[in-house]
Amino acid sequence: MNSIYVLNDKNFKCWKEKIMLVLGCMDIDYALRKEQPAFPVEKSSANEKANFVKWECSNRLSLMMLKRNVLEAFRSSMSDEISIKDFLKEIQKCFAENEKAETSKLLADLIQMKYKGKGNIREYIMEMANIASKLKTVMLDLSDDLLVYLVLISLSAHYGQFIVRYNTQKDKWTLDEPISHCMPKENRLKCEKIESAHVATTSKSNN
Repeated sequence: MNSIYVLNDKNFKCWKEKIMLVLGCMDIDYALRKEQPAFPVEKSSANEKANFVKWECSNRLSLMMLKRNVLEAFRSSMSDEISIKDFLKEIQKCFAENEKAETSKLLADLIQMKYKGKGNIREYIMEMANIASKLKTVMLDLSDDLLVYLVLISLSAHYGQFIVRYNTQKDKWTLDEPISHCMPKENRLKCEKIESAHVATTSKSNN
């Protein structure tokens, strides 16, 4: 519990992930996974009564943990009778605008990325995959086909042949294939640069 930081207007996504993880590890996330059962009556079975007690206990403990890690402004606006699911939904509404802004920024970053031959191309492609993964956490799931295409069109003109190869093939690529195809090309380009620099240096020395 002590590892969960207090929710603020900039950390909702990470805060929620942490909350879900801790509740699951403590085995008190039953009320998050199951709908609230009907209040038991005299004719209710022993199993129905047990499920209600289990849900109520999970809901109470989960709410205690969440309320401990949100600002007073959020706690005071929520009913004491609210379920853990509804509590999270209400909080998420408050941060919907921030999520949209984050989604827009991540998507713009992904679309505008260009590989200019600096650094490692594997790391560059994996960084694009990392941004796509972040987009998925804010409910924008890009298909693998679209991500591969975004990778290819972001490469410099030296890698143009790979776009042609991709467009002329019937089979679709996974993200590993642009990496495996581009790595040898990157190594050749680096060797050519080294050789060109060596030739230029040698020419200057001879003159």
